[in-house]
Amino acid sequence: MATASIEHGLDGQAGRRWRVLAGAAAVVAVAALAVAVAVALGSGVALAGDASALARLTVGPFGGSIQSVHAVGPHGESLALTVNGDRLTPVHKLHPGEHVTVAVQVRRPGWLSWALGSERTQRLSLTTPVARVSERWITVAGGSQVTVRFQAPVSSFAFSSGGPLSAHALGRARRSVSLGSQPPTGSVRIAAAPRPWESLGPATLVSWFPPSGSAVMVSYPAAGSAITPAREIHLTFSMPVQDALGSALPRITPSAPGSWSRPDAHTLLFRPSGLGLAMGTQVHVQLPRPVAVSAGSGGTLHHVSEIAYTVPQGSTLRLQQLLAQADLLPVDWSPAGAEVPRTPAAEAQAAVDPPQGSFGWRYADTPHQLQAMWSPGQYGVITRGAVMKFENEHEMTADGVAGPAVWRALLQSALAGSRSSSGYSYVYVHREIPETMTLWHNGRVVLVSPANTGISGAETALGTYPVFEHIPEGTMSGTNPDGTKYHDPGIKWISYFNGGDALHNFDRASFGTPQSLGCVELPLAASAEVWPYTPIGTLVSIET
Repeated sequence: MATASIEHGLDGQAGRRWRVLAGAAAVVAVAALAVAVAVALGSGVALAGDASALARLTVGPFGGSIQSVHAVGPHGESLALTVNGDRLTPVHKLHPGEHVTVAVQVRRPGWLSWALGSERTQRLSLTTPVARVSERWITVAGGSQVTVRFQAPVSSFAFSSGGPLSAHALGRARRSVSLGSQPPTGSVRIAAAPRPWESLGPATLVSWFPPSGSAVMVSYPAAGSAITPAREIHLTFSMPVQDALGSALPRITPSAPGSWSRPDAHTLLFRPSGLGLAMGTQVHVQLPRPVAVSAGSGGTLHHVSEIAYTVPQGSTLRLQQLLAQADLLPVDWSPAGAEVPRTPAAEAQAAVDPPQGSFGWRYADTPHQLQAMWSPGQYGVITRGAVMKFENEHEMTADGVAGPAVWRALLQSALAGSRSSSGYSYVYVHREIPETMTLWHNGRVVLVSPANTGISGAETALGTYPVFEHIPEGTMSGTNPDGTKYHDPGIKWISYFNGGDALHNFDRASFGTPQSLGCVELPLAASAEVWPYTPIGTLVSIET
């Protein structure tokens, strides 16, 4: 009996010890789990979008240290970021709507790295914010400021009614911006940046109108303004185009290559093609129906069926560049940068906005008379002669005026890479006895010949003149200084350069003294040799 009591007591004591140990183990396990959970939670790294920065980075207390932060743009380019607290901001401005991937590399503490790895990379793909205009057609009461609203707050904006955009920074982000007092009707291009670290987005055309029961139209550029050949014309209406004009389209005169389109319900857009609107012309846009437009600052509306624009003449400097490229001048032209692309739009734009570059003489021994007459950007006699030669070679009236038809032909020639093959000739005549005529062509003197100029009372006028008529044989008639008439048929190798004065053959017993009535007379052999070198546009200088 005693033995049994002793065993029972031993079993009870062992059970109590086992239960204590089991409880302690459970406590340790719970504590370990809690620590594990705390470590797991405290070692987290979170990368998310942010209301002001590009992204926000959150690193837990056991997360470790940031090793690198970088971003990649839509084309794989690297984008530098700055870290300010938990915010990541681009160093250089990004475009609105740009796709960006942000990557952050974090090194874990050493006591965690054995279990979770030494490094962790967190990535976030996002699109930079975009702020679009809420309403593009606005009704503005007289005297009110024009206010443009956006679908999201913007930190800066820029707008223009014609020229370059004028930028405006805002002290704080806003959903609406004021353009200040504007004419009763108008259009502006306006662009905005939602964040300070973004550049301006694409410009949007916004138009405003006074209250009216009928269709009101605003044109961009403004009617009556000067526009370039490739400039698009926007006609925007206070109501849908169909209600304002019906189904017919406006007509452009003089006719120009291009097409009309409807980018939206309220707008008609004419986009020139080819070489665009003719330079040196007034372009008229004739409307299918009359519409109201604003007349003056008071906001009074009146109805019109047509608006007009002026397309200025092309630049004289660009004219000279093109003539030089076509080998029609004694100078070459070299661009400072890239060549103008051989596209109609690029050539048309360069005609009014010439590229930078430099001219240089094509020949080392260019006569000093020619060098003295050359002036880049000035429409002098050298340029006029080259235009006349171009006109003659293209079967146009050789008047030396670079009008719309000449510009169009010259631009088409530039697009084709055409060059004149006849070379450059220059004739200069000395009236000092013995009188001589010198023919210079492509860098060398071809011929020096005795010549006769005008007698007293019919002197050959001093100056430089381009040849305007070039015929192998003709009849010369006129009035002698004594009032009698002369009529000389069969005159050969004639190149008229100043009124009735010409280079030509005339049978004389001698040459080298004044004997003509204003012309430059040459022996037959010399006149026959000179004539092929003096087509229309060739310069002839008469000097003492």
